[in-house]
This record gives sequence, C-alpha cells and structure tokens, in this order.
Amino acid sequence: MPLIEVNSKKKETQLIKEEAKRLGFLSCGISKADFLEEEAPRLEKWLKANMHGEMGYMENHFDKRLDPRKLVDDAKSVISLLLNYFPSEQQEADTYKISKYAYGQDYHQVIKSKLRELHAFIEETIGEVKGRAFVDSAPVLDKAWAAKSGLGWMGKHSNLLTQQHGSFYFIAELIVDLEIDYDHPVTDHCGTCTACIDACPTEAIVQPYVVDGSKCISYLTIELKNEIPSSFQGQLDDWIFGCDVCQDVCPWNRFSKSHQTPLFNPNPEILSMSKKEWEEITEDVFKKVFKGSAVKRTKFSGLKRNIKFLE
Repeated sequence: MPLIEVNSKKKETQLIKEEAKRLGFLSCGISKADFLEEEAPRLEKWLKANMHGEMGYMENHFDKRLDPRKLVDDAKSVISLLLNYFPSEQQEADTYKISKYAYGQDYHQVIKSKLRELHAFIEETIGEVKGRAFVDSAPVLDKAWAAKSGLGWMGKHSNLLTQQHGSFYFIAELIVDLEIDYDHPVTDHCGTCTACIDACPTEAIVQPYVVDGSKCISYLTIELKNEIPSSFQGQLDDWIFGCDVCQDVCPWNRFSKSHQTPLFNPNPEILSMSKKEWEEITEDVFKKVFKGSAVKRTKFSGLKRNIKFLE
C-alpha cells in the first residue's frame, strides 16, 4: 500500500483517530509522552499506605509507571483508546456474580490484536513509527493517561468516567515515537455525588478518588492468592470474580450502551448458572465455560475459594 501524503500533525492525528473508530474503539485521545508529575506523589503515598495489598508488582518499575519514555525509546506520544464492554444481557439476579468485563473472551488478546492493526495502519500511511501496545499488562498508568488525553475524568471510585458512555470500557495504549496533536484533559463532573462511596460493600473507597486496593472486592476475589480474611465475611455481596458495584450505582452509567464486539458476548451458561450450579461446578465445567475468559486468572481453585467463602 503506498504511503498517503500527510502534510501536517493535524492530518496524521485525524487519520489515526478515524482508523481507531473503524477498528471499533469507543474513542481515542492523544497526550505528550512525558513524566506524570501529578501522579508521582499520589502513587508513592498509596504504596506507602500499603493500599496495594499483596500486589507486590505495583512496587516494581516505579519510574516506568510514571514515564513512558522509559518503556519506548524516544517516545513522543501516548495514544489512549477506550473499548466498550457493556453487555446487552446480564446475569440472573439471585446468583453469584462475576464482573461484566469477564463475560466474554479475555480482553487482552482482543485489544492487542486491534492495537497491532492500528500500529500497522500508522506505518502504512505515515511511515516507519516505532511503538509498543499496552493492555493492562505492563507498568502503565492507563487511567491517568486516558484522563490526560481528554477521554474522561477520574471518578471518585478511581475509574475513568465520561459523560457520553459512563465507565464500562477497557483502556489501552499505543506509545509511539511520532509527534502528533495532543488533546487536553476534561473537567470533573462528579460534583457532590457520593453514590460509589456509599455503595461500596467493603468501604474500599476510603475518601473521594482514593481506593484502598486491599479492601476492594476485585482484589479479594482475583489478586489475593491467600485466604480471604474472615473480617470480610458477609461483605462480598455475592461477588466471586471482580465487582461492579461502584460502577453500577454511578449516575453516568445510565448512558452506557451495549458493546459491538462479538468476542465480548457472554457464554449463555455464565448468565444462567444458579447458586447451586456455581457451588457444584467441576474443573471440567470451569475449563469449558471459561475457556479463553479472563476468569481463568483466578483459576479453578481461586473460584472455588471465593464461592466457599460466600456459602
């Protein structure tokens, strides 16, 4: 494919955003690859307070988390992208619950594939551009970059929020050595609302915009490898993989629309399983139902531990 003549950063930016939309991304924002000055003290304070629990990896690569130029040589731009995962159907009301993002295929592979396509498009249309794709699998502060790129603001539950789509979407990045037009952050629209803080079953949102990860149900059911502390008995609200409570109660999520990514469509068995079926699940059924799913992260033993804790 011949290179398209591009005469300006504005044109290059437009082409990239149009291709991102064609690939199915909800939105695309771009920011300068620079040191995250505001996030540095926040991250340090959060780690010193041990709010990362047993997530020891959060202490690693501190500098890389704050400076994308340490991840990609001569990085100039961080291209942030959102991909909707809000489902058209949800689980039965009276059953054990898994987070909506895990209904379908593991998002890592789905998004990585799209990012590779976007990178290939950039090279075909603009020329050689070095870069790396990131999907929740490297020391990158996804939400901070998305906010810096104008894709939304950080809500009081520490998730990225947008007025148009709420918060049910994945965040990914393409960090490149191409200088293009940069977007600007948007204003915070949480106002006086405290719905997420009030609804959190484990009171993990210790103050607006600060989440104690070691108390979060998502951490307890996925990241925590040891036994769930007995102090959380009766507080998990039937969640066995992840938790959506703070997002479900957020007023901005009334604007969520169903995703258009077939690979994120749920396995019907996930939606229809009763509590009894969850309690009696075998390893063979687990492998069949969650083949290619993010739920495999907690493994069969982890899922059984979570269910047992709730019985």
